[in-house]
Amino acid sequence: MVTKLNDTKRQAIGERLADLLAFQNLIISNEQKLIDACPYEDVRERLQNMLEDDRKNLGIIETVIVQYGIQAEASAASKIFIPQFEQMMSGNEFTYYQKLIHHELMKHGQAMSGITIHKAAQKVGADIEVAIGPLNTVNFEGRAHQEQLKGLLEQVGVREMTGEDADRGLWARVQDAIAAMSGVAGSVVTQNTDKQDMNIQTLIRLDHSKTNTIFTEIGSTKDPQKLQEYFGQLYKDLLAHAQAEEEIVYPRVREFYGDDNTQELYDEQALMKRMLDEIKSIDPANADEFRSKVKQLMDVVGDHIRQEESTMFAAIDNNCSDEQKELLATEFKAAKSKIQQQMAAQSQH
Repeated sequence: MVTKLNDTKRQAIGERLADLLAFQNLIISNEQKLIDACPYEDVRERLQNMLEDDRKNLGIIETVIVQYGIQAEASAASKIFIPQFEQMMSGNEFTYYQKLIHHELMKHGQAMSGITIHKAAQKVGADIEVAIGPLNTVNFEGRAHQEQLKGLLEQVGVREMTGEDADRGLWARVQDAIAAMSGVAGSVVTQNTDKQDMNIQTLIRLDHSKTNTIFTEIGSTKDPQKLQEYFGQLYKDLLAHAQAEEEIVYPRVREFYGDDNTQELYDEQALMKRMLDEIKSIDPANADEFRSKVKQLMDVVGDHIRQEESTMFAAIDNNCSDEQKELLATEFKAAKSKIQQQMAAQSQH
């Protein structure tokens, strides 16, 4: 019996992540429309700050999807809703205040989607929690934006009806202070996460951490269904990671890491791929044999990880500038995303 590589629960989370990405792009587009049409300078300035945050958060969501390892399409419902929402926000049927209300509702939905994905991950696998960890930043900042938008709605609504500013009551001042503090803290987290995402060592280390988590999950269960689920994810993760490294990272480091050291990395990954295919052919119902083979694979992968994180990472630090490491990370992430899309397409045939 050949182990299945796709799991419905993981596919469902992949679709939700694709929705999250689609709606983040919609939020960015809508904020730009709101800024362009805004008649109030103070409101425009706050929206501009949100837009900058959301552009950084888009990069975080893209990275999370690559780390998660399943490239999925947005849901059919999202594909229907998004163009309708764009048309509505571009028309003249709604006042600026009404458009701002709909934007706040969309921000709320986005934050709840991120939280729901985290809750689902807790039920499906610890490796998913590792992969989607950076979403905490996006969720945190989205909630902060919601609080700021409530204050903006109060001001814009009163201005549209009376032509005057709303009174600044105690509740509004406290609310704005909380929102401002949350926004500052969220921005710091986002900036740090975004910067780390652009470092090649950080991206590779995130992959390694997720892989080690899956090995731990396999070692802690004899449930054939769980073994099949975890191995299916491990198989796809390791192949995508290895291929992206062989396309992007290893050719770049060979000149300063050395032919012998670099070839050793290629050879280790060739062995790893052979072992993955061997395990794929084993029935997970034979849990002891299955887990024994996975343990052998874990030892090979562990040696490989230790070499990369010690000598290869040090060689990269000694021979590459921050800009070069950021470029490597960008190319690695793009290559991995393309590989995952190809794997997803092949699995449907």
